[in-house]
Amino acid sequence: MTTTSGVLYLFGSAAPPVFDVANVIQDAQTRGFDVCLGLTPTAARWLEPQLVELERLTGHPVRSEYKMPGEPDVWPKADVIAVAPATFNTVNAWALGITRDFVVGVVAEGIGKGIPLVAMPCVNAAYVQHHRFERSVAELRDMGVQVLYGEGGFVPNQPGQGKPKEYPWHLVLDAVQELTGRR
Repeated sequence: MTTTSGVLYLFGSAAPPVFDVANVIQDAQTRGFDVCLGLTPTAARWLEPQLVELERLTGHPVRSEYKMPGEPDVWPKADVIAVAPATFNTVNAWALGITRDFVVGVVAEGIGKGIPLVAMPCVNAAYVQHHRFERSVAELRDMGVQVLYGEGGFVPNQPGQGKPKEYPWHLVLDAVQELTGRR
């Protein structure tokens, strides 16, 4: 019998590091987590050729849309939720409570349910000049979300200078383990 460290909802937005999500899922599973993968609609479109394999890897359907009213939930309840990469749009929509997308709706509700939440943005230095971004990061932190941004987290690159292979996924999974008390 395999024991798990709990159920991790891993939510990804459409930023280049999302293409490495299969490796992140495997790392999380090695750490003992049962992983359920949720994607923003654009991220799901980007990963369309991999979705069947990602479902096989996790053992759960990959979700990017809300279920219909009355339909049973196909995932177990989350012990922790990680949102990475979190784009400018995802961070701002979440902080503002704009729940048009499944991923943002679940994490917005997760705050009220007291589910431990960690987010790591993936934005370029031009986006972070917009005043809303810093406000959104501060608001999410005020609501109890651990946002890995700045020193000790994601540091933006100049536009067009991204290094998706250097995205610090390990920081997200380390934070997930800390939030669940499973080190």
